[in-house]
Amino acid sequence: MATEPQTPAHTRARIRVGDGALTRRLLIGGVLLVTAFIVIAPLAAIFAHALSHGWAAYLASFASEDTRHAIWLTLFVAVVVVPVNVGFGIAAAWCIAKFRFTGRNLLVALVELPFSISPIIAGVAYLFVYGAQGLLGPWLQEHDIKIMFAVPGIMLASLFVTAPFVARELIPLMIAQGSEEEEAAVTLGAGGWRILTLVTLPNVRFALLYGAALCNARVMGEFGAVSIVSGNIRGQTNTLPLQIELLYQDNNAIAAFAVATLLTLVALFTLVAKAIIERLDAARTRALGGTPGH
Repeated sequence: MATEPQTPAHTRARIRVGDGALTRRLLIGGVLLVTAFIVIAPLAAIFAHALSHGWAAYLASFASEDTRHAIWLTLFVAVVVVPVNVGFGIAAAWCIAKFRFTGRNLLVALVELPFSISPIIAGVAYLFVYGAQGLLGPWLQEHDIKIMFAVPGIMLASLFVTAPFVARELIPLMIAQGSEEEEAAVTLGAGGWRILTLVTLPNVRFALLYGAALCNARVMGEFGAVSIVSGNIRGQTNTLPLQIELLYQDNNAIAAFAVATLLTLVALFTLVAKAIIERLDAARTRALGGTPGH
């Protein structure tokens, strides 16, 4: 009786790229080294410079009225912009994931457009529309409405640059989940709002939270577009990133680094929130035996 030829062990167990001990060590070491120089070292330098003159000097950096106003303005803009973009992201994701219509791909491209446009260009574009010499400038001046070099302009620019964050987290998840549960809810007599709040949003809540956290971090840290539309007016239209730049230009490096630690902490908080959300999502997935995010 003929026997099948045996496949050599080295052929059956092909070594993947990176499976070798030396290659694995080199890859991990290289990634850690690059991370240390590009991420960890700059973050450590911010805190080291901010605290180089002690805690008293660090806390005194926040005593300036301009700095306190910048903190307040940054928080105020985030409180307004994040909920608006959460609502926009839910609506855009719902339309793109749950419906098929002419122009759907165009809508996807428009949602992602702020990712491919420089924030500086976005700020200049707003000037051409809402500025004194812009398309709507004369009409706005006639009705005593001030948008550019004021808080409304900062909000518009922040809305533009952060518009895709929530939608980008929700769209792929909603597409993967399909519409079966919503269709079942319709057959049971549920209305659109009830379906959204009791079926759709609970299934994507972790992606929604993560998208909102990313949106908040970007709103508070946005510099390019805001620097164009705000006018950099001390104590009036300066957000935290703009205030940091002004402090550094004034040779007040300690205060600049101290204020920068606030934005750094926001970024670190976002990373911690991401890890917590992913862990909760994974735990829920294991409990339900489903797919992540569902």
